[in-house]
Amino acid sequence: MASLASRLLLLAALLASAAVLATAQKAKAKAAPSPAAAADGAVPTNVTAVLEKSGKYTTFLRLLHESRVDTQINSQLMDSYNGLTMFAPTDAAFADLKAGTLNSLSSQDQIQLMLYCVLPRFYSLSMLTKLGGPVNTQASGADGPYKYKIKPSNNNVNISTGVNWALLSTVVSKDFPLAVYSVDKVPLPYELFGPKPPTPAPAPAPAPSRSKTKKPKKSTGIAEPPAADDSTADDTTTKSAAADGAGVARWLAAAGVLSSVILSGLF
Repeated sequence: MASLASRLLLLAALLASAAVLATAQKAKAKAAPSPAAAADGAVPTNVTAVLEKSGKYTTFLRLLHESRVDTQINSQLMDSYNGLTMFAPTDAAFADLKAGTLNSLSSQDQIQLMLYCVLPRFYSLSMLTKLGGPVNTQASGADGPYKYKIKPSNNNVNISTGVNWALLSTVVSKDFPLAVYSVDKVPLPYELFGPKPPTPAPAPAPAPSRSKTKKPKKSTGIAEPPAADDSTADDTTTKSAAADGAGVARWLAAAGVLSSVILSGLF
């Protein structure tokens, strides 16, 4: 019995030690940063906090907030495995725009303009120099318009929209998941600021009909007999005239005979 009790006590002690060790390991794992965070020295980034540090992007930050694009970007940074890249125009870049440029855009167009400043994955500067062909943006969707043509320019990168171009002047953030590059011009997408197609000319009016419409005869106040077939009317008129002439001739002949009889009786 003593031996069995000793064994049970030993087993209970071993189980208690295992439970304490497991709890300690869980606490240590929870406190330790992830390998990606440790390598980058940062957790997923808030885009507003990144841009507010320098104080040169107040207009861009305001437009991001008004269009709610900043909320969308921060949400993607928390869930995306690809990260994001942003081209951030400075306040001086917005000041160089022609007066009324932003006010001429609808609310949806302003959202597209903000999304056009964001690429749907993380690109380091060296990665950008190796890109070729059109590059999608957040405004492109799966594979729509609103693209950039990105080309290396000496030790820098030139981004072209088809309307204007800009050089990446300063690296604001280079840590995954968000790369931010300052640009000295506001990227103007061709779809919003490119030349508009000419308005189609109106269709020509149909040609007037060449058939002549007979004008109605003016009324003279005298009723006209109904029109009849020309040949029938001529025959009827001729026959009526001939009958009237024959009757007159017979009457004149009878009157002449009667006069002769009367005169012979008198003499």
